[in-house]
Amino acid sequence: MGIYLNPGNDGFQEAVRSEIYVDKTGLIAYTNRYLSTEQKFICVSRPRRFGKSMALRMLAAYYSLGCDSKKLFEGKKIEKEPDFAEHLNQYDVIFLNMQHFLIGARKQSVTEYLEQSVMEEILEKYGDFIANPNVILADALRRLYTKTGKKFIFLIDEWDCVMRERQEAEDLQKQYLDFLRNLLKDQPYVALAYMTGILPIKKYGQHSALNMFAEYSMTDQSVFEEYTGFTEPEVRELCERFRMDFTETKNWYDGYKLTEFKHIYNPKSVVEAMRRHKFSNYWTSTETYEALKVYMDMDFEGLKGDIVRMLGGGCVRVNTRSFQNDMRTFNTRDDVLTLLIHLGYLGYDSDTKEAFIPNKEIIEEFENAMSVGGWAEIMRVLKASEKLLEDTLRCDEESVARGLDAAHMEAASILAYNDENSLGCAIGLAYYSARKDYRLIREMPTGHGFADIVFLPLPSVNKPALVIELKYDKSADTAIRQIKERGYTKALEGYSGEILLVGINYDKNNKNKPHSCVIEKLV
Repeated sequence: MGIYLNPGNDGFQEAVRSEIYVDKTGLIAYTNRYLSTEQKFICVSRPRRFGKSMALRMLAAYYSLGCDSKKLFEGKKIEKEPDFAEHLNQYDVIFLNMQHFLIGARKQSVTEYLEQSVMEEILEKYGDFIANPNVILADALRRLYTKTGKKFIFLIDEWDCVMRERQEAEDLQKQYLDFLRNLLKDQPYVALAYMTGILPIKKYGQHSALNMFAEYSMTDQSVFEEYTGFTEPEVRELCERFRMDFTETKNWYDGYKLTEFKHIYNPKSVVEAMRRHKFSNYWTSTETYEALKVYMDMDFEGLKGDIVRMLGGGCVRVNTRSFQNDMRTFNTRDDVLTLLIHLGYLGYDSDTKEAFIPNKEIIEEFENAMSVGGWAEIMRVLKASEKLLEDTLRCDEESVARGLDAAHMEAASILAYNDENSLGCAIGLAYYSARKDYRLIREMPTGHGFADIVFLPLPSVNKPALVIELKYDKSADTAIRQIKERGYTKALEGYSGEILLVGINYDKNNKNKPHSCVIEKLV
């Protein structure tokens, strides 16, 4: 067992022995399918703490020659696959954590340090087949293959750390990408190359140095969706086991919406919430909010307005294709929003091409980033939102209308009222503090249309639900009438608490008092 060559199964054993382990061994069925095929190059990018390293340790445990991992996989999903035994511990694995090489390289270049470290182990095991010990790694492996037919599986963790942590060092980045291309592309000794990182593969001009890789990112995980995070059934099971409320877990950590799996949860945060028996901000607490603020404050037309719309519960359309897959080349607001999708600060719906803030945990991070300057008007709206909610619960229609007028005045320079959709985002922002006790649902399907905004209280909260209908240049009474006539409250099936109907109208011609409000208790 080596450090880089056939690292063994200790890392995966730790995961399996942990208090919380969710079986993701089904991933191996896909990598087995791609062994020694034209699809053998796989690059999976996900946000930090989404289980990327654990997946690599699992693959290393399964494939590494010289290990005996059969018992470790007993009872796991992969054991049921017909080719489970065929590939178990049958391959030489080269495991590279690029973060270690980036940190460890001092006077040497990153690639020189990597080649020296890996070659030491290759020569120790296969030196008899390599006449010249001074050749580069690619040449050594090619000569070894020629003499023995031996193929390798390459597992590369944090593959993009050079791009993320040496953002200005473009020469270093190109050298590194050229090294990977020479090591992997068109090489007969590669049985599988599986890379993980946060960013998709860096582009230079119109072409990628690593264009042989199939990419699976947060804009399209494809067949790897189930292994991107925790699925809803997996989270339900954990909530039952640890006696944690599922609805509140969903409110805090759900929101990564993929094509087939519409509800993907942040695994790091779910695990911590279950272990500590407490809902809190666990994922974003591992990185300072200033990192997010840098991107939020970039001066691109419409970016601030987009962020405000998403804070209000809305979605914004994003073109993800222009992004250059690095953290310094930004030409449009779409590039910034795409980066935030890859970093996990935004969810993405690939069907509608829209981004949104996924859950309560991330909302808090945006609030923290805004609190340190540059967003004074929005922060005043957020701080006033608690009183607005109190006035609504007291059915104080005049105070609610005044509060909405004030919120509109504060946010008008960033978020314009153009229609009922933009009005809905603004109202969602004005009721920002409600998300401590409520789950906000925009355009909730009711069977006879969509309720504009529903605030559904969390199970631990003894407050009424709010069904809010918005009108633009009509009347608040019309909004209330629509709620009743279309039976919007029937959508709250299973909810037995009090319900308030809230009708809000915005009159664009009334400069002094543009908002009006009607509130009724459902009898």
